[in-house]
Amino acid sequence: MAKQLIKPASLRIDASYKELLHEVKTKIRSAQLQAAFAVNQVLLKFYWEIGSLIIEKQQKAKWGDKLLDTLAEDLKNSFPDTDGFSKPNLKNMRLFAENYPEFEIGQTVSSQLPWSHNIALLRAAKTNEERTWYAKETIENGWSYRQLVSNIRENLYQRQGSPKIKTTNFTHLLPEPQSLLAEEMLKDPYKFHFLTVGKDAHEQEIERGLIAHITQFMLELGQGFAFVGNQFPLIIDKREFRLDLLFYHLKLRSYFVIEIKRGEFKPEHTGKLNFYLSAVDDLLKLPQDNPTIGLLLCEKKNKVFAEYALRDLKKPMGISEYQLAKALPKKLQTSLPTIEEIEAELNMDIDLLKK
Repeated sequence: MAKQLIKPASLRIDASYKELLHEVKTKIRSAQLQAAFAVNQVLLKFYWEIGSLIIEKQQKAKWGDKLLDTLAEDLKNSFPDTDGFSKPNLKNMRLFAENYPEFEIGQTVSSQLPWSHNIALLRAAKTNEERTWYAKETIENGWSYRQLVSNIRENLYQRQGSPKIKTTNFTHLLPEPQSLLAEEMLKDPYKFHFLTVGKDAHEQEIERGLIAHITQFMLELGQGFAFVGNQFPLIIDKREFRLDLLFYHLKLRSYFVIEIKRGEFKPEHTGKLNFYLSAVDDLLKLPQDNPTIGLLLCEKKNKVFAEYALRDLKKPMGISEYQLAKALPKKLQTSLPTIEEIEAELNMDIDLLKK
């Protein structure tokens, strides 16, 4: 009897303790994040103040970059155990202050990013609009420094940030915010550089290559895609049709049909894809799902043709180009990269920031 009385009490204590532990751990993590954010803001403000002082003194005294050499050496001697006062970083501080003359903590998107991210944006982004777009996307998606640099190097802003380079009918056929999310999600062009196919490759060869490299493919598509199948069968009036690629997008809550076309876009391509979207809406879509979205991938597209082809369609659809890597000559396919090539690959992000 004693054991029966003790056991429930011990279980209640264990459950209470687990709840306590969870709450304490949650508060610790929250405090750590707040502390890291506060430290980062103090550092940014500190670097901005140093950069502003350098600009002010150089303007008054007409000192050139030799000032930075002398200042870096003197600071190193005065604070031998403190990093961050090298000549390159002093230049970064000056650049930061030049681009944000009225910098105030909490008033700009840049104040929410680490120092390394800010310098990547200042060194690599070409315009204020581009820099702001990358900064907002970094905060929303939690990009690391290397992810940010890689996305800038891949011209993600030009491919995804400007609606002028996309050809879709999303804004006309999808309600907000679904239409906005669909627009932001699509890229133009998609870069399938992990594929090396010859000039005479057919759609099925490209499709098989994408499936073989499904991880890279889904990274190129973006966040939220769940793979359903390739050559997915649909039975319509006792006849079988097959979709090139079928996905489900978790954020949009809709099926996503992708059709691949080698060569130039033709207006009749949209008719076939529109047929598939109607079939998926009838045969697969559940009541809680949003309308099925189509993406037509082709090597080249005429934007005027694409606009006319989409204008009066009743199904949400986008048309984007894709790029493939050129097939390597056979004599080079088994060659090992040189030391210089390996070093160049490892230092691509550094080279980017020096532009």
